[in-house]
Amino acid sequence: MNKVCLIGRLTKDPETKYTQTNNTLVATFTLAVNRRFVKENEERQADFIPIIAWSKTGEFCNQYFKKGQQVGIVGRIQTRNWDDEQGIKHYATEVIAEEVYFADTKKDVFTEYGSTFANNTGNDFDITSGDDLPF
Repeated sequence: MNKVCLIGRLTKDPETKYTQTNNTLVATFTLAVNRRFVKENEERQADFIPIIAWSKTGEFCNQYFKKGQQVGIVGRIQTRNWDDEQGIKHYATEVIAEEVYFADTKKDVFTEYGSTFANNTGNDFDITSGDDLPF
């Protein structure tokens, strides 16, 4: 079984592009995930995990996820490799997001992102206070 569950903070806003072959949206971002244990006399360590979200999931990430926001990701690990122009082999390990969630509290999300949600006329909800958030 290949299943990954992560909670962390976005290191920057998601970047999106479209595939050349079938014009499918793909969003990429990095999630800073704190390690569980802290060694004595050391600062907490974090791992920086590359995340890829396709199609509707990628659209959602692009629209609602912002730098510094805490999110949850459920997905699978994917590895790939390729040779560059100089013949050097490169390897990548990434998480393909299958489910994405907000992990900040309602109050934190509304305070920081509320005006974005409230002014977004493309949605079926109208937010006027933190209690009206749809999540």
